Amino acid sequence: MAFSSNSGGGPMVDMNVTPLVDVMLVLLIIFMVTAPIASYPIDIDLPQKTLDPPKDPKEPPEPVKLRIDQSGQVYWNDSPTPISALRMMMQAEVERDPTNQPTLEIDVNQDARYEVLAKVLAAAKNADMKKIGFVKK
Repeated sequence: MAFSSNSGGGPMVDMNVTPLVDVMLVLLIIFMVTAPIASYPIDIDLPQKTLDPPKDPKEPPEPVKLRIDQSGQVYWNDSPTPISALRMMMQAEVERDPTNQPTLEIDVNQDARYEVLAKVLAAAKNADMKKIGFVKK
């Protein structure tokens, strides 16, 4: 929009900026194309192809069913078990075959105290159990 000093019909003088914008856009594109893109190498260890797949896949052992009822009583495969004995029982399961551990399936009553669950999970961690799951009803 041009401003004139008088409302008379004098010529309106504007600077034509179209060629300036064209030149700036061309320069911007040139700098974008020629600017070095910052690239950082990332080392990734990908699995390698094996020619000999395992010939005898092991069957997973039966899962251990651990239930915690409302009163805080722990049941190991439906038999009442004190919390103090859990770690030894879990270690025995792990030592049978450390590479093929059973899954520990924990079923917790929604009204059970969290303290009991925390002790069970601590015992599983200390026994080096790797497969722990929660049963949802």
